[in-house]
Amino acid sequence: MSIRFCRSIGICVGAAWLACSLPTWASKPEPAPQWAVDAAKTPTPPAAAHASAVMLSDDYLITVDEQNHAIERERYAIRILKPQGRRWADCAAEYDTDEKLDYFHAWTIAADGRQLEAMESDFTDHGAYEAPILQFSERIREVKPPGADPGSVVVCETEQRLRPYINSEDWQVQYSIPVVEESLELELAPGGHYAESWSRFEPVKPVETDADHLRWEIHDVPALDLENIRETPPWEALAGHAEIKWGDMAVRGVDNQWRALGEWQDQLEAHRPDPTPEIAAEARQLTTGVSDLYAKLSAITQYIQKNIRYFIVVKGIGGWQAHYAGDIFRNRYGDCKDKTTLLISMLQAIGIRAYYLHVDSERGVIDPAMPSLWGNHMITAIELPDGESDPRLMARVKTASGTTLLIFDPTDEVTPVGRIRGELQGAYGNLIDGTNSQVLEMPVLSPDSAGMERKGDFVLATDGSLKGDIAESLTGDDAASQRWMIKDLDEKDVEKRLEQRLGAQLPGVTLTKYAYGHAGDLDQPLQLTLDLSTDTFAHPSGPLLLLRPRVLGSDARDVPDVMDGKPRKYPIELGHPGRWHDSYDIALPAGYTVDETPDPVDLDLDFASYHATTTAKGSVLHYEREYVVRQPEIPAARAADFRKLETTIL
Repeated sequence: MSIRFCRSIGICVGAAWLACSLPTWASKPEPAPQWAVDAAKTPTPPAAAHASAVMLSDDYLITVDEQNHAIERERYAIRILKPQGRRWADCAAEYDTDEKLDYFHAWTIAADGRQLEAMESDFTDHGAYEAPILQFSERIREVKPPGADPGSVVVCETEQRLRPYINSEDWQVQYSIPVVEESLELELAPGGHYAESWSRFEPVKPVETDADHLRWEIHDVPALDLENIRETPPWEALAGHAEIKWGDMAVRGVDNQWRALGEWQDQLEAHRPDPTPEIAAEARQLTTGVSDLYAKLSAITQYIQKNIRYFIVVKGIGGWQAHYAGDIFRNRYGDCKDKTTLLISMLQAIGIRAYYLHVDSERGVIDPAMPSLWGNHMITAIELPDGESDPRLMARVKTASGTTLLIFDPTDEVTPVGRIRGELQGAYGNLIDGTNSQVLEMPVLSPDSAGMERKGDFVLATDGSLKGDIAESLTGDDAASQRWMIKDLDEKDVEKRLEQRLGAQLPGVTLTKYAYGHAGDLDQPLQLTLDLSTDTFAHPSGPLLLLRPRVLGSDARDVPDVMDGKPRKYPIELGHPGRWHDSYDIALPAGYTVDETPDPVDLDLDFASYHATTTAKGSVLHYEREYVVRQPEIPAARAADFRKLETTIL
């Protein structure tokens, strides 16, 4: 399927030294086909008047043979309405060694009817995803049609042989521009069968136009435009989709479809995690003399986090099949599937069972109501023994049969075992366990799983300047973000990043010194100490000094639509559960006393709470506040409560 508007559904796919054939091209311009001429005559609907572009038609034909191999043809037409709509003119198609691109043509039909065909010089070809120069298997072919100006219609047509081992197609039915008409036709071999599921869109029943030939047709789909809407789930988590399956994946019932997908992936990875003698020896050495389960898991997971470099190399079945554990261990690199494979292998060597868990890197993208291979990441589910109650093993979930699993992402190099980052909390994934495969909701951790404890001691001068030191203790996602920064940047850039963060909250700040502690020890909170000063903290006003007792730290979010009382259609993202506590002491200049302090702030909601107090004792002004988030997102219906929280903080 074209990836013009949606991302690939392969898992951690990337480079391999393989060649792919490309379609041949005509030596001279050809006229646009009749379907394109007809589509260009479609009037722009009034509802699209303010859009930058409008999709006039987007039509698919999937033809399946007796072996369940499929050929897909796509034809679409987009009218450019405004100059910024030119970005919709670029056509793109993804292909690889298993998904052949047989035909790719594009034309521009100008407002006066003139036709311009894109020639070979208008096309470019490059590797997909990260590091496109290195990608030789997963490829993207793009074209910039000539004359794509406002008023013109760009039409593109592709034909591809789909991957023979994946008998399904994700049909994206909603975009960030309006759609006038779209359809999908499925032509099955005699006696073939299909299954469908829908996500975030009212299901449409197909029409059987002929024996074994079905057609789904949709009209007037509104745009999903989030450009000026803040703190929403990812775009992919809100857009309408349908999943069309045929062959072995076309089973009835949501649970059965998830199971069929899991069985297929289970077969792909069969024996890949089998431990070699070298793997078993390393696993035993790491855990010899270690008594408790957490310590064993920590030793093995940190070994993989620190010693197995993340690198994408596709081999075998596209981006889906992992390398063998022995090769990963010997080469010391791998992608997300590979790192999970090696973790499963090392745990198996010491008698702990673990499973593949197919997820997406962002919460909400995988919809439990629409079984599919939509998802770009693979992580690990570790089976815990009955009665295991170590509080450090927080990221727990139970299967339908009651088995307790610990969710862990071995690709995440800065999050310790027992926790998962905020984007995964509350998200769904497919547990790969043969006939026991099932969709699972990952846990939402308690507020104590992340956050920051910050203490500051400051001295205020009569001219309003402030000097002091701060000690921060960070856990969970807060520690992880800092650890990533330390890993990715040199010391000078780290200092610059810290100064930028401090300067956004305390204008005119100068960072004199900083130091990290436990940066490489994931089992411990990350420690950060800061020495800083600013010349403009308090503002003299006659005999008074006016100041804000909250020296650092702001939890207010920029959500103008909610704060203005406008109707909210989409959930509101709160980030991740956590607890943030500040305690500041400000020593006042000699002869000064506190004249007035703000009233205490106390707000308790089920999804968050906020408390702040300012008190004075002698010549010291003390500020204390605690902000707690319990849920990563709340429904749009809670917009008034969210506004109350933000108003209280502000």
